[in-house]
Amino acid sequence: MNKSKIYKASGESKLSIDLYSSSVEAGFPSPADDHLDISLDLNKYLIKHPSSTFYIYVKGDSMIDDGIYSGDIMIVDKSLNPKSNDIIIAVINGDFTVKKLYKKNNKVFLIPANKKYGLIPITDEMDFEIWGVVTHTIHHCR
Repeated sequence: MNKSKIYKASGESKLSIDLYSSSVEAGFPSPADDHLDISLDLNKYLIKHPSSTFYIYVKGDSMIDDGIYSGDIMIVDKSLNPKSNDIIIAVINGDFTVKKLYKKNNKVFLIPANKKYGLIPITDEMDFEIWGVVTHTIHHCR
């Protein structure tokens, strides 16, 4: 992951879009409402801590089974306390990576979401830092 692809989130700007009051069925179709109820500010919805939130582009395929693809944008909050099973941004020996955090018996592992890659046990010899917790991803469907 390239450091030049990290962007600071801003809570100052507003990005409001129209929001329909009804949801969309993922099963059988249902009639849609013909009117809009409210506007949704995506910054307020996606970013809880603007001063510690960043956007980072994904490069690679190690998280595809969790729906995170190369070219996606991750929203990362550095103020959150990482827990086991969180998707995190970590720095290992100076290199950024995105993986699922797993803690067991005072040991830390990073787990990819692609069977092509193996589990990464974190050892005392590694220069390791959890840089932030991924809270959302922005994925292009087209």
